[in-house]
Amino acid sequence: MEKKSAWAKSMSLKEQFIVLKRLLPFAMKFKLQFFTAISFAAVLSVINILLPKLLQYYMDHFLTTKNATLNIMFFFAGIYFLGTIIKALTQFVQNFCYAMGSERTLELIRVKLFTKLHRLGMRYFDQVPAGSIVSRVTNDTKTLFDFWMLFLTLLVASFSSISAFVAMYFTNAKLALIVLLFLPIVVAVIVYYQLYSSKIYRQMREYLSEINAKLSENLLGMSIIQQFRQEKRILREFEITNGDYLNMRVAMIKVNALLLNPVITLLFILSEVVALGAFGISGTTNFVQAGIIYAFLSYLQSFFNPMSDVMNSLTVFQDGMVAGSRILRIMDDATLAPKQEEDSEKRIVEGKIEFENVTFAYEEGKDVLKDINFVVEPGQTIALVGHTGSGKSSTINILMRFYEFAKGIVKIDGTDIRNYSTKELREKIGLVLQDSFLFYGDIASNIRMFDTNISDDQIKKAAEFVHASQFIEKLPRKYHTRVIERGATYSAGEKQLLSFARVIVRNPKILVLDEATANIDTQTELLIQEGLEKMRAGRTTIVIAHRLSTIRDADQILVLDEGKIIERGTHDELLEKKGKYYEMYQLQTSQKRLNN
Repeated sequence: MEKKSAWAKSMSLKEQFIVLKRLLPFAMKFKLQFFTAISFAAVLSVINILLPKLLQYYMDHFLTTKNATLNIMFFFAGIYFLGTIIKALTQFVQNFCYAMGSERTLELIRVKLFTKLHRLGMRYFDQVPAGSIVSRVTNDTKTLFDFWMLFLTLLVASFSSISAFVAMYFTNAKLALIVLLFLPIVVAVIVYYQLYSSKIYRQMREYLSEINAKLSENLLGMSIIQQFRQEKRILREFEITNGDYLNMRVAMIKVNALLLNPVITLLFILSEVVALGAFGISGTTNFVQAGIIYAFLSYLQSFFNPMSDVMNSLTVFQDGMVAGSRILRIMDDATLAPKQEEDSEKRIVEGKIEFENVTFAYEEGKDVLKDINFVVEPGQTIALVGHTGSGKSSTINILMRFYEFAKGIVKIDGTDIRNYSTKELREKIGLVLQDSFLFYGDIASNIRMFDTNISDDQIKKAAEFVHASQFIEKLPRKYHTRVIERGATYSAGEKQLLSFARVIVRNPKILVLDEATANIDTQTELLIQEGLEKMRAGRTTIVIAHRLSTIRDADQILVLDEGKIIERGTHDELLEKKGKYYEMYQLQTSQKRLNN
């Protein structure tokens, strides 16, 4: 199945150059390691020339003239052995320094990428599957390690081929120039391979991201998949994507098998035939020394072998280019979190909230909030109600600065919300969501959220405040009881109580409850009602609730419908109006009677 996307076309040489140019500054941070490796690569190429030259001299001046004594033999053997040891040490330093530089470059890119992900706005994560992001942070960055190591191969190949050609030229100039005629064929093959294979590698990477995205989604939703017996459908979809990836891999194998090592091997054999034929023809009229033939063939091998290594590494180059372009795509993404005045010294003291003619859209032209106006005085509680999609959570997203609004102004204590630092907003606004998320660790670390400034005593007081201590104290290790991934061993109510404690331990001035009691059973909800009342005392509170009975004491209730506030007032006032709120309340009341 052909992917019709930007990844379905090949990368031009210009695009590849741009990617390489932008990745290079990351490597330049560790230029000492790279330059050291390059210097030793140059020394290695010289050693590779001197060793065959040593054997040539020994053969022509001692073996063929029968002047080789035992002392001379041991002398040359010792020199050759010493040269081999030096060569091995040179290769070690070269490979070690370059590998360290590559590894540190990889680490730097991964950290920069991870940092950029934390600066991206929520809109980006709404649009990009988590599995695809994981693939870029792990697979694509790992590919760049091999990509940087490729340049060592290229440098070694360049030094070796150039020095081998120079040595061949001084050994037999005419024959060296004839061998050089094979070089344009190699260049032509490389250019063709670059253009053709980049298309395949782009598609391969895209399919691999899809596989990771499906795997991540299916693992998270495994209970739902099994509940609705969707295993076969999921397997079929996975097999299709995996089959597409396999087809791209097969296509790549075919191209590599045809254009890489076989081409160089063929050219090397042809050049050997030409060289031996030339020496043979010359030998019919003139005496040709065996050492010269040995040295020339050794240099010929040193000329073509690095090219073979380069050709085999072109797959890594293409893989690295595509991986680099995908990483840079995230680096260049402009879906940043809303900007704040980070140097601002303004502080939230009272907690007064004002929305003035606020309009917001997730997609341009599709407003989900339209001219929203309301004021919440310090210490008051305001409730947002309405059907799904009415704009309740969007209002919260704007207040929390998860998304940027298009029109209007939001104020806290009379100051534009954009004029506060992110740190101030996060410290003074406490958010409890419908779905609680616990991190791997223990209960204490999940309440303090790894903030070492929060003491154990503060954690205990926060837990007691929201009545979470009642179940914590019954656990074997209490506040140091283990929490596994996503808090799977705790009930929804227990996780929500920990979320309440996590917020209250920071003593926020504004409290935001987004369906905070939706997943809690009636008994647990009754348990935390007292805690909620204490949490709201002295704090400005915004509550989103489907259960209207939980917001009867709110100072103001806003009824939203299709992004507009259609009703506002207290619980009793809205019931007297017998409008939308009245209908919702009557419906819930009748359903409650039926359930009882």
